[in-house]
Amino acid sequence: MWSNASLGPCFRPINFNFTLEERRLIASPWFPASFCVVGLSSNLVALSVLASSPQGGLCPRSPFLTFLCGLVLTDFLGLLVTGAIVVSQHAALLDWRAGDPGCRLCHFMGVAMVFFGLCPLLLGAAMASERFLGITRPFSRPAVASPRRAWATVGLVWALALGLGLLPLLGLGRYTVQYPGSWCFLTLAARPGDAAFGLLFACLGGLSVALSFLLNTVSVATLCRVYHGGEAAQQRPRDCEVEMMVQLLGIMVVASVCWLPLLVFIGHTVLRTPPAMSPAGQLSQATERQLLIYLRVATWNQILDPWVYILFRRAVLRRLHPRLSARPRSLSLRPRRASRPAALGPL
Repeated sequence: MWSNASLGPCFRPINFNFTLEERRLIASPWFPASFCVVGLSSNLVALSVLASSPQGGLCPRSPFLTFLCGLVLTDFLGLLVTGAIVVSQHAALLDWRAGDPGCRLCHFMGVAMVFFGLCPLLLGAAMASERFLGITRPFSRPAVASPRRAWATVGLVWALALGLGLLPLLGLGRYTVQYPGSWCFLTLAARPGDAAFGLLFACLGGLSVALSFLLNTVSVATLCRVYHGGEAAQQRPRDCEVEMMVQLLGIMVVASVCWLPLLVFIGHTVLRTPPAMSPAGQLSQATERQLLIYLRVATWNQILDPWVYILFRRAVLRRLHPRLSARPRSLSLRPRRASRPAALGPL
C-alpha cells in the first residue's frame, strides 16, 4: 500500500505535477463533454431507428434484434454514467481528493468501467454464437431463438460483467485514480491480486473477441458456400441473413480495433519484468500516457457500434449499391413459410 493511503485506498502517486495554470488548461470540460454528447446522440439515433423500423429491419422475431438492442442500450448507459463522472472531475480541475476522499465514487466508476467495457465484447460473442447456430443449424434454430431466451442471455452477460467488476471490492485487485485524475480503473501493479484481476479482465475480453472472430468466420464461409452453391433459389440466404452478418462483422471489427490494444497493453504491463509500477505506486510517464490513449481508443467502441447498425442496413446499402435491390422475386424478403427451415439449405 502506498504512503498516501490515509486519504483513501484509491489514491497513488502520479508522475505528473501540474501547476494551477496547467491544470486549468488540461481540465477543460469541453472535450469530454463534446465526446459524450456525440456518443449519446449516436446511440439515441440507433435506438430510435430500432424502435421505428419494422422488426428493426431484420428478420421477424430474430434474437439478433434483442442482442442489438441490449448492445446499444449498454453503450448508451456506459457513456452516460462514465461520461458524467469524467466531465464533473474536469469541471473540478481534476482534484479527485477534494470531492471523493473516501474513494466511493472511484470504486463506483471502476466497477462501471469494467462492466461497460466487457459487456459489448461479451454481447458481441453472444451475437456471433446466435448467428452461428442460425446459419449452420437452421432446423434447430426455432427451438433456441425465442425473444425470452435472448433477453435472458443479455441478462446473464450483464450479470457476468457486473460480477467481475465487483471483484476488487471483494479483495481481488484495486481501483485507483488514473492520470490525469479524471477517471478510475484497475491497477496495473505486479501485486498478485492486481495482476490476477488485470489478467482476468484482459483474457476474458480477448477470448470474447477471439470467439467472435472464429464463429463469424465459420458463419460467413457457410453463407458464401450456400449463396454461391448450386442450391435452388428458395434455399439461398434471405436478405436479412446477409444484413445481420454484415452488421455483426462490422461490430466485431470495431470491437477488435478499439479494445485489443488496451487488453494487450494491460496484460503486458502487469506481467512486465521488472514491474511497471514501483512499490510506491508510481508508473512511468510513458505508461501513464499510453494507458490514457488506449482507454480513449476503447471508448470509441461505444460511439461506433450504433453507426454500424445505422449505416449497414439494407435501405442504406441499396442506395450505395443499387444492384442489391434488383433481385429476383424468388429471393424476396418474405419467402413462403414452408421454405423457411431450409433457408440456408442442407448444411
